[in-house]
Amino acid sequence: MELILWRHAEADDTTPDMERKLTGRGRKQASRMADWLNPRLPPDIRVLASPATRAWQTAQALGRDYELVPELAPNASADDLLRVANWPDSSYPVLIVGHQPTLGRVAMQLLARQDGDLPVKKGGIWWFVSRERAGELQVVLRAVAGPDWL
Repeated sequence: MELILWRHAEADDTTPDMERKLTGRGRKQASRMADWLNPRLPPDIRVLASPATRAWQTAQALGRDYELVPELAPNASADDLLRVANWPDSSYPVLIVGHQPTLGRVAMQLLARQDGDLPVKKGGIWWFVSRERAGELQVVLRAVAGPDWL
């Protein structure tokens, strides 16, 4: 299974939190990352986004269908995200547009199999692949990318 974690791009600092919109810079970050992702994404990718405005605006940059998933709202747990993605058992690849610290907690759990979190830059992605070797689940980090160097 492939699991791509995409942190929403830069958003304004207004309230309420769920209605924060992407800034001009954030729209550019989302567009730049989408331009990099699109030719690399599997054709059967399932795109899931937090219902927060800044997350679905980031997802829109892909120009693909996406689903809003309430369980991916800010402050979701790593377990919530992995359950929604059906990790590692999904038969299709999944891209999730979400928030810190949830994405960083998932990255830490997948890479180090421990609690904690890793920083995920706004607009950045972490691309994981699961595989089985000798009867054991392995997690491979395929790519980490930030919009500022694409």
